[in-house]
Amino acid sequence: MAKVTYKNFNLFDGVHENVKKNASFTVDEETGRLVEKNSEDKVVDLKGKYVMPGLINAHTHMMMQPQSNKLEYLSEAEVTFSAIENLKELLRSGVTYIRDCGCAFDVDIKLAKLQQEGQNVVGPQILPSGRPMSITGGHGDFTEGWDGDTTWGYLTDSPDEMRKAVRKAFKYGARNIKVMATGGVMSATDQVDDTELSYEEIKTAVEEAHSKHMTVAAHAEGAKGIHNAVKAGVDSVEHGSYVTDEDIELMLKQGTYLTPTLIAAYTIPKYGQGKLPQYMLDKTNAFIKDYFERIGAAIKAGVKISFGTDAGTPFNGFKDTPFELQLLTEVGATNVQALFAASQNSAKLLHIDQDYGTLETGKFADFLVLDSDPVADVKAVQQADKDVYQHGVKVY
Repeated sequence: MAKVTYKNFNLFDGVHENVKKNASFTVDEETGRLVEKNSEDKVVDLKGKYVMPGLINAHTHMMMQPQSNKLEYLSEAEVTFSAIENLKELLRSGVTYIRDCGCAFDVDIKLAKLQQEGQNVVGPQILPSGRPMSITGGHGDFTEGWDGDTTWGYLTDSPDEMRKAVRKAFKYGARNIKVMATGGVMSATDQVDDTELSYEEIKTAVEEAHSKHMTVAAHAEGAKGIHNAVKAGVDSVEHGSYVTDEDIELMLKQGTYLTPTLIAAYTIPKYGQGKLPQYMLDKTNAFIKDYFERIGAAIKAGVKISFGTDAGTPFNGFKDTPFELQLLTEVGATNVQALFAASQNSAKLLHIDQDYGTLETGKFADFLVLDSDPVADVKAVQQADKDVYQHGVKVY
């Protein structure tokens, strides 16, 4: 197959803060990677447009339907159908790689395996977590199958149960372990600042996962639960709603990532009145101001920010991923910080930075072609008809 040289565009490569004007690069169509230019290459003129890396969304829930918000009594067929449709939406929005952070029936693991086998699963590449780790009655213990068994989370009420659950997830093919350190907005039985998994349970998850080359992401909203997760050595704190100055310092020291998922809180009061249970609205309205302020404090302090949206939560559409970039800038990130979060930072968090996250020779050619400069205004990434390339192939 041929090599194709793209020329005459402005490049944000995910490495440098500035945009390189009149840039070019070459894609080997056989490997899907960026390679050195050859004089015999086919040439495509991008006519002064803007090119940037495909987005990496490090926090999705491919099984969820943001409009119906149905979670209980779903069959595996329903979960799989939703996941396949949602993956297409993600790719169309410009997301070329995801980490899924909790999926019933381990459907994310199964679809990732099909991708690895070369099957045509249309959507971003998937780093799967399988089923998340929750306490009985906590955030994650809310989806039952037709037979009454929990199909969403592993119920882990001791370090030993946690160890066994992580080993099961490893056996099934998870590459990340999701732990529910605190309560959350979507669970009816708890508050967002409830402390759920204990420090000892999270520490056990970290030890087991890290011994098997897996990462650990902690759903953590309340201050005590965030502290337990950071102290236990998780790779990323998801949400981080009430992160304290003390834990910001600890995250800086340890290199812990923070995935803010601001859009997940933004959409509930904006679109949910009269459509969602009142407890979801009450919880969100009670903490959203503090949440956005604390994320801003973490960004300004220099905490490593990864990029995720919690896509699938109420009215948080998979197609709306680029809006998170705008929200990050509204709480204090620069345009470049937001773009780095969605490229090199998330690639490093997921341990895929040898192949993804930046547009450099040797890496996969996952890139977006935009009409406007994303470094000047991250809203440029919200362009509905942008071109999306995955492994050097134009998919949209």
